[in-house]
Amino acid sequence: MSRSRRPLPLALVLALALFLTAVPALHAADAPATTARRAAAPELARFNDLLAGLAESLQPGLVHVRVRRAASEEGDGERRATGSGFVIDGAGLIVTNAHVVEGASAVQVRLHDGRRFNARVIGRDNRVDLALLKVDNAANLVVLPLGDSNRLRVGEFVLALGHPYGLEYSVSFGIVSRKGAPLTVAAPQVDFIQTDAVINPGNSGGPLVNMAGEVVGVNSMALRNGSIGFAIPINLVRLLVPQLEAKGTVEWGWLGVSITEVSDDDLDRLKLTEARGVLVRSVLPGEPAEKGGVKANDVIVAIDDARLEGPRDLQRIVASTPVGTKVRVVVMRDGKPTEVEVEIGRYKAPETPPRIER
Repeated sequence: MSRSRRPLPLALVLALALFLTAVPALHAADAPATTARRAAAPELARFNDLLAGLAESLQPGLVHVRVRRAASEEGDGERRATGSGFVIDGAGLIVTNAHVVEGASAVQVRLHDGRRFNARVIGRDNRVDLALLKVDNAANLVVLPLGDSNRLRVGEFVLALGHPYGLEYSVSFGIVSRKGAPLTVAAPQVDFIQTDAVINPGNSGGPLVNMAGEVVGVNSMALRNGSIGFAIPINLVRLLVPQLEAKGTVEWGWLGVSITEVSDDDLDRLKLTEARGVLVRSVLPGEPAEKGGVKANDVIVAIDDARLEGPRDLQRIVASTPVGTKVRVVVMRDGKPTEVEVEIGRYKAPETPPRIER
């Protein structure tokens, strides 16, 4: 059976196109008799220098995470694993993935300058696959600057940094191929960043960086063929790190409703003029929504001042709202706007967390 060829990454195709348009074609008659080193076109040379300089400037903030796991009850010996991370606070806070440190009996981090430190896992959330490490007495840590993942655009160039396969340092180049990609295997309320920058095993926990040198995501997982990778948006990481540092876990908001999209077929039945908002299919007894007065067949159109277009908007807002916060829920009931007040409850994670590939 013949092997199918994988298509070239878009970034490589673009680079080749720039090269072919910028460098004049050589005619056979003009070709030198001996092979000489040719200079790259000025545009490409400048792009090369900028890209290499950017990768070099980010390297000091990257961390190699080494994990030791105790022998299992089945009699397996001690296991070791590696991953990546980066310094998010000069006080010794390091971000990585939850699955990197899962079941760890000991964690060691190695910095770019060769220093090694024992690290403590002070916070972990399986729902988003995020973990926070702490190292003590580590001076002169290089903190990577954080960007704004909400402003990230599809098509932007990005770098994925890490230590894949236990290697010392690796950079892959690509673009943001999609935003707003909810992954039911991980966290359906979270819109991950999708990229074609290669995220190999061991890249997990490393930074996804834009061309300004700002971290816009935390590399988390890849599809089995490695052609598509996903990163946790850095704006979400900003919200979760304080909880992980203070409590060791994340308290996700919860309403206790079963929801779906509003379709055109629902308009007459619900007395609506447009297919917008979130249709409540059912309300769980004793949960926050029922206590606040939300009913089945209500269409939630806003939370406080945030307008809702569909279910993902509601899921994202509720999940990131601190537990105990009272919010104003605007619903359309029998075609008329109604307001109720709901106190956000605490999401209870399933006993067995979802498995993540990398």
